[in-house]
Amino acid sequence: MKVYFIGAGPGDPKLITIKGKEVVEKADIVIYAGSLVNEEILKYAVNAKEIHNSATLNLDEIGDIFRKAKERNFDVARIHSGDPSIYGAINEQMRLLDDMGIPYEVIPGVSSFQAAAAALCQELTLPGVCQTITITRVGGNTPVPEKEDLKDIIKTRPTLILFLSVSKLDELVETLKMSYPPSTPIAIVYRVSLPEEEIILGTLRDIMERIEGRDIKKTALIIVGEVLSKKGGDSMLYDKDFSHSYRTKT
Repeated sequence: MKVYFIGAGPGDPKLITIKGKEVVEKADIVIYAGSLVNEEILKYAVNAKEIHNSATLNLDEIGDIFRKAKERNFDVARIHSGDPSIYGAINEQMRLLDDMGIPYEVIPGVSSFQAAAAALCQELTLPGVCQTITITRVGGNTPVPEKEDLKDIIKTRPTLILFLSVSKLDELVETLKMSYPPSTPIAIVYRVSLPEEEIILGTLRDIMERIEGRDIKKTALIIVGEVLSKKGGDSMLYDKDFSHSYRTKT
């Protein structure tokens, strides 16, 4: 018996990994994050004897499902959105499993920030422009530690990925202008990889005007940084005068 934490990807059911899909197909019990995971993923659960939506469950109730699965020697596919290592709330579940002596495995998934970069046809690191990606969020029901104050994080002007923050966009923009020039590009990607996907492009100077009137309060990702201008940043990798272990000059 084993519990598998599976990253289902950002929404498109085809973006689950082959390994994740195979586990869902074989699992006896499936628990999925119904508020975030596209329910089309459940079409892969062809052998499931039980399917639970964790949006209606607390941690103790999820623990009860794990415990009963152990008694029945049932494998559990615990499906999370995106990649479970990013805001996945899996740590407390793994502690429960440790206490119960239940083995588990994490199967990574495509994060929404990766899917957003793909939707934008965008490289997030460009040589000579930016080589650092910072993933963070503003405080909400889950606070952000004081040492991670956004004003401090952005001093080096990284390519900034903001999860769970679009509802506070007006405050964010003012904070970002403390380090980024007003001309800095910004992208808001809503419901990425799903049919209703929307992309709003602008700069810190005009993004509030561009998003005005749109009902985007959640399930949107914010990307900020000079890389979005797609100017410069050529790598040396394919330069004719550059040699490496796979391509040496003769």
